[in-house]
Amino acid sequence: MGRAERKEMDEKSGKIYTIRDIEALPEGKRAELIDGRMYEMASPSRVHQRLLGALYRLIANYIEERDGACEVYLAPFAVYINNDAYNYVEPDVLVICDEEKLDEKGCHGAPDWAIEIVSPSSVKMDRKIKLFKYRTAGVREYWIVDPAERIVEVHQFSRNEEKKYTFRETVPAGIYEDFAIDFSKFLKFFQTP
Repeated sequence: MGRAERKEMDEKSGKIYTIRDIEALPEGKRAELIDGRMYEMASPSRVHQRLLGALYRLIANYIEERDGACEVYLAPFAVYINNDAYNYVEPDVLVICDEEKLDEKGCHGAPDWAIEIVSPSSVKMDRKIKLFKYRTAGVREYWIVDPAERIVEVHQFSRNEEKKYTFRETVPAGIYEDFAIDFSKFLKFFQTP
């Protein structure tokens, strides 16, 4: 995308943001950057955090039990998805299988698997903007977990497949042949005491 297109895209503020702007944010403030446009991130809900922790633990345990070469991270973890100055994301959970992409600052390039947990303020970002960015950047698999709708959208870009599951189903991971997550176990997160 050229500079003129980026300028057009963020015409409301008239500014094209870079990773330097992300790095200059005040302590505790988080944002993502897609093609020079900055998107502030809201604080996550309790259900979001419970899902995040559970997904991370399940994936990390699976990888560890098999002495896998892939690594799993949870937000906030820097992903310089296009290896340029205009794109920076923090997926809720991500799996990276190419150690060459990792350094102390984060991941340089597309993760193999990205998971976003939708919140009311992130619907457009997760379902449209990031969906397109992850697809074009080379992410192999992208899950959109929607706690409000109790749905998991699985986009397997490497196979050009898309499927929806409910929280009453077991969702297979496309990057692993023998790994699936039973989302029915997470229904307890929505029960009020």
